[in-house]
Amino acid sequence: MILRLFAAVMLVYAFGFLGFAVSLPQPAADEKTDAVIVLTGGPGRIARGLDVVEQGLAREMFVSGVDPDVTPAEFAAEFDVSRRVMQCCVKLGYLAVDTRSNAGEAAQWLKENEFTSVRLVTTDWHMARSAAEFSETLPPDMLVVKDAVVSHPQLATLYLEYNKLLAAAISQGLPR
Repeated sequence: MILRLFAAVMLVYAFGFLGFAVSLPQPAADEKTDAVIVLTGGPGRIARGLDVVEQGLAREMFVSGVDPDVTPAEFAAEFDVSRRVMQCCVKLGYLAVDTRSNAGEAAQWLKENEFTSVRLVTTDWHMARSAAEFSETLPPDMLVVKDAVVSHPQLATLYLEYNKLLAAAISQGLPR
């Protein structure tokens, strides 16, 4: 009996992982939002956020999880951001150290600016967990557009992220 239960759990886990791995989200359509949130940590994320602002799909961009040693001038130089865009449209967040704190930091910024819609930019393999963390933190009436940066992750990356997603789901089900 216990062996069958274990086998059933492992089968559900394996099919869940397979579903996760083959259904990674795609970039969003050209839907306008008040702001764009970019989570640091992967190639192409900041460039995608800047594209969104430059195309007029969002008024402002918040970059969550920036290293505290990075100045706005260094950020602008690294990503070729004009002074005008940095001053009007790009805000750097230095408090977040993980996906959960990204959500908290971004939620505070969105609230302070009274935004009602946001585009969430992160890597495709990171989107499910990021969106789950954000849904726990943002107001229920906040429109969130998921805008995944396409990548070609290694199997180990997918495996680790799937397990983090499961852990986050379990954690969200527990009282805090």
